Amino acid sequence: MENEAEPRSPQASAGVSGSDQRKMELRPFGRTGLDVSAIGYGCWEIGGGYGDIEAADFDRAVGRALDLGINCFDTAEGYGMGASERALAQALGSRRDEAIIVTKFGMNYKDKPNLRDSSRERVVASIDKSLKNLGTDYVDVYLVHWPDRNTPFEETMSALDDIVREGKVRYVGLSNFKLEEIEACMAVRRVDVVQYGWNMFDRRMQTEILPYCEQNGVGFMAYGSLAFGLLTGTFREDHDFGSTDWRARQGNMGAIKMFAALFGPEKFTDNVRAVEELKGIAAKYDKSLPQLALRWAISHPGVSTALVGCRTVDEVEDNVGAIGWSISDADLAEIDAIFGKHEIDTTPGFWIEEA
Repeated sequence: MENEAEPRSPQASAGVSGSDQRKMELRPFGRTGLDVSAIGYGCWEIGGGYGDIEAADFDRAVGRALDLGINCFDTAEGYGMGASERALAQALGSRRDEAIIVTKFGMNYKDKPNLRDSSRERVVASIDKSLKNLGTDYVDVYLVHWPDRNTPFEETMSALDDIVREGKVRYVGLSNFKLEEIEACMAVRRVDVVQYGWNMFDRRMQTEILPYCEQNGVGFMAYGSLAFGLLTGTFREDHDFGSTDWRARQGNMGAIKMFAALFGPEKFTDNVRAVEELKGIAAKYDKSLPQLALRWAISHPGVSTALVGCRTVDEVEDNVGAIGWSISDADLAEIDAIFGKHEIDTTPGFWIEEA
């Protein structure tokens, strides 16, 4: 999960165009030896989770992202059960070698408990499906999408190590695992990369996960960098998501608790009001609100790349406007003060899902 597919406001275009192109910031991807763009391209939405997206627009957006130095593209088997992977393959075309492709497995199997399966059998079957969908003979990074606690982590990590040895995958990792679960997996096989929610509204990972990654040289991918659309600045207090958008459920997603503090009915109004105040800080830098939010997300030294979903070339160009500047300490403190004023808890004492 990582995308923010919500139309940007017309005033939010302080990105790049023509000869006005900022040099993309590249960062070490943990100890993989790969250099990854600080802004990454999330492909959840093209799998169908946010409604219809024009394939031609997506193709152009991916091409423009490559032109501007974005090299990290994140997808998953579970995003439309292959639809996102196939769309990304189409969009990359002959430029696959310019991209660091991250995909995930282990989620959205309707015949499995909690929809999850990270067994050896699933690892072997899913990687072959993903390679076919992506039109490639290797994946740069292969992640377990959510922990499958009905399968021993040793079985999963051993199977992942095997497909690395076979050359199907270069590096492996985890998404949404608790710290003790990362440590259990690391005891079997090195965890190269992890992926978690990280944005102004949700800073839980600064407590344990980000410090662990910095200490152990693990690449950190931030998803939900725009708080799943909240930080685009386009929502109203009475916003209607319609019937097909998952956010219409207002955070009611069973055991998964990451969205309740964003879209829950008792929180949403305060969140929208806070976002309105954040626009003033963005304006001080002559930046769009998404650019401010992305800059904030990549300001943490432990973050390798911040993922953001894009529907159009304009959105890609706006995102790249997060590169090449910094937020002052005074304004970082002002951001925190805005959240405090609206009594928004950015580090709630519960995990992103119930056990």
